[in-house]
Amino acid sequence: MSSYSRIGFVASEGRGLYETHRPVSSEDIVAMANRLIRIKFARGKAITKPTDAAVYLPAQMAGFEHETFWALFLDNQHRILAFEKLFTGTLASASVYPREVVKRSLQLNAAAIIFAHNHPSGTAIPSQSDKDITHKLKEALALIEVNVLDHFIVGGDDVTSLAELGVI
Repeated sequence: MSSYSRIGFVASEGRGLYETHRPVSSEDIVAMANRLIRIKFARGKAITKPTDAAVYLPAQMAGFEHETFWALFLDNQHRILAFEKLFTGTLASASVYPREVVKRSLQLNAAAIIFAHNHPSGTAIPSQSDKDITHKLKEALALIEVNVLDHFIVGGDDVTSLAELGVI
């Protein structure tokens, strides 16, 4: 059993249940959520299916007033190598450079990747630009044999999978 006494939580890792022993603020809850995300996306943890990652993305991307583009780099057993914010944009867009994604994938020796970015507007509906960059990234990464598993769009608490939409 892990204890997070600074923020008043007691966490049982085996069951995934959490208790508080004192009143906690919304800041305490956000701090705990961020800590759990870091644990969930720690190097060496396995992602058994891309949708497992989608559960944690809204908390990771909450509070950004501008678009941010993230990548979850995986090895050939789909164990996490890194979870990184690659690009930051404006209120309505973020420039994503396939060359930089390929370069980082090679640096980490990634075999697979899951992308995610937020829509500060709160809608998780993918734009044509979202679909286009996903295709460009998939093509660029295929040249170095890195498999794109999914690209999630996060709008508020909603998450849309481009793989489920048939884009990937």
